[in-house]
Amino acid sequence: MFKSDNVDRWGMFELKLTGSGEGNPYLDVQLQAIFRFKQRTVKVDGFYDGGGTYRIRFMPDRIGEWSYVTISNQAELDGKTGVFTCVAPSKNNHGPVRIKNDVQFVYEDGTPYYPFGTTCYAWTYQDESLQQQTLATLSEAPFNKIRMCVFPKNYSFNSEEPRHFPFAGSLASGFDLTRFNPAFFAELETRMNALLELQIEADLILFHPYDKGRWGFDQLDAKTEELYLSYIIARLGAFRNVWWSLANEYDFMEEKTMPDWDRLLQYVQDNDPYVHLRSIHNGTKMYDHSSIVMYDHVKPWITHCSIQHWDVTLAAIWRGQYKKPIIIDECCYEGNVPQRWGNISGEEMVRRVWDGVSRGAYVSHGETFVHPKDEIWWAKGGRLYGESPKRIAYLRELIEAAPEGCRPLPAIRDVPTIGVQGQYYLQYYGLHQPLYRTIDLPEDGEYKAEVIDTWNMKIISEDQNLSGTCRIKMPGKPNMAIRVVKVDG
Repeated sequence: MFKSDNVDRWGMFELKLTGSGEGNPYLDVQLQAIFRFKQRTVKVDGFYDGGGTYRIRFMPDRIGEWSYVTISNQAELDGKTGVFTCVAPSKNNHGPVRIKNDVQFVYEDGTPYYPFGTTCYAWTYQDESLQQQTLATLSEAPFNKIRMCVFPKNYSFNSEEPRHFPFAGSLASGFDLTRFNPAFFAELETRMNALLELQIEADLILFHPYDKGRWGFDQLDAKTEELYLSYIIARLGAFRNVWWSLANEYDFMEEKTMPDWDRLLQYVQDNDPYVHLRSIHNGTKMYDHSSIVMYDHVKPWITHCSIQHWDVTLAAIWRGQYKKPIIIDECCYEGNVPQRWGNISGEEMVRRVWDGVSRGAYVSHGETFVHPKDEIWWAKGGRLYGESPKRIAYLRELIEAAPEGCRPLPAIRDVPTIGVQGQYYLQYYGLHQPLYRTIDLPEDGEYKAEVIDTWNMKIISEDQNLSGTCRIKMPGKPNMAIRVVKVDG
């Protein structure tokens, strides 16, 4: 019997075993472990890590003593037993992110989580110095979620041949789609751990269309897809900061049908013992020349909506339709590249983020400024040059300081507002430039109203001792917000 050191709640226990590397261990060897805490049992898959090494990873969710036993078709891996103690989580470990209701996310320990994400598709495929620069930038940025690809990306501003691939082989020699590349996954895990230290959720994009016949990873058959998913779940599922994004712009992968996506999403749902968040991201293909065709997010294997759309005002419609939290993971990018999706101003990026948040959604950041070495944040990471991140940081501070339970207040019809009725209101005026605002407050309370300049990140005026119908003076300029807070008991 093995006895391990203590493991944090929602940390990672790892069992390393030695076995045979003959044949094809990725196909021929079955390895699982059953973990037990009192009457609770969890079955997880192990994986082959090359060189005769097998690993089983597990994220415990109960404090106390856990036991385990391995099950394998290989005698040297079968029947291994052991115990370890799960202890209270360390600082900043709040567990995986869960869905609280149709608007809100929450860490498993109950701490609110507000996704302020960014997109950095292929940053883990860059050289070491650029990856380190990306992490340094993230350490000072306001983002607590990052969208990133597992497979390499062959697209504008990103055409270099990667050093490692998820599958064994190379473009020159061909890829063995029945064998994985442990060196690739080891590097990815290093970056996952670095993100974990920065308290950043890793929204892993499992499939994407940006291959264009170069490597063939966008045209895997169903058997290979499921082999890949089982391996990545076994290997990465015990990271508490993992989210599964089945695809980016799934509708541009024309070889796959809607039933294919249903099958793949169900496969992840059925095989992930930790029930990480699951989504799928749409492109902007218009089949009837009038509207974007969305995946049916009502389906039970979708936990939240990951949506690409330039019009963030549609958030309320989507929430009403799907009854799930909305993340607009792509609303165009702050930058100056020629493509239409990559050249909005910083002011417009901030406006869209504020507008979406004030409607009870969340809006991801992205940046696409031309760079002499094509080191564009959206593709490769590196540095941020735009004007929006610090203003998004300001909004995040305001949202995290708001009372728990804030949600859209549809009774206020003429301006998007989130809040808690009778306690707190946050309204955003965007492009509108009113000279004053009339607000109806309860007569039996006392309130403070602040006019906020969202671009310059400051409170420009304040009114105290308000109740009943109040008239708030405004500067007649765009990008203003009003925050109203109850100040008496």
